[in-house]
Amino acid sequence: MMRAVRERHDLYPLAIHVSYLVNLASRDPVIRSKSIAGFRGELDRALALGAEFLVLHPGSYRDSTPDDGMLAFAEGIADAAHGLRTSGLTVLIENTAGAGCHLGGKFEELRSMRELTMQRTDVAMGFCLDTCHLLASGFDITTQVGLRSTLKHAEAVIGLDNVRVIHANDSKCPLGSHADRHEHIGRGHIGREAFHRILTCKDLRTKPFILETPIDEEGDDRRNLDMLKMLAKRGALKTT
Repeated sequence: MMRAVRERHDLYPLAIHVSYLVNLASRDPVIRSKSIAGFRGELDRALALGAEFLVLHPGSYRDSTPDDGMLAFAEGIADAAHGLRTSGLTVLIENTAGAGCHLGGKFEELRSMRELTMQRTDVAMGFCLDTCHLLASGFDITTQVGLRSTLKHAEAVIGLDNVRVIHANDSKCPLGSHADRHEHIGRGHIGREAFHRILTCKDLRTKPFILETPIDEEGDDRRNLDMLKMLAKRGALKTT
């Protein structure tokens, strides 16, 4: 039924977000066992629905080290995917705000996790970049120069072709705060002008953008979508 609905409404690509309880970077035996089982279930459901993308947070390496956390992440994906035919599905590692022991605030960590995973399984791997998380982790995407610098760094480290989905969220918290707090489009520390540049950027404008903004009042989801559509128009705002 889902495949028929998608075809009828041209819902492509389909990106599913893994439960936030899954933490494949953890070495804690209980957390790890539940996380691998949980991610296996997410893979099964994504394949059953014919989804193109499965978005996953890297997780936390608490009581370990970043290097061991990245290795644990890769081993966890391989264990969860063992015996599955995952052709047509790409797992996307999402960047994070980089708070505390959470992996994924640096492009270098994202690259390492992808490389380590691809050494252990044939599951296709890519990236999802979240705009709020980029700002919170220290990438100044609010200016034209800052956006260009961020994309140049992303291209050099992870390759923009490997970035398959963008999560479009404004940020309640400022640059480098390491706080993951989403805000309505244009009402946070990223702002309308920056989103206009992001949406019209030649390196990004053909990629799928997905909203994860708050719903404080009925209709907020539609209002945020309409705002993105308006800002995606080349003449929407005067750019610098």
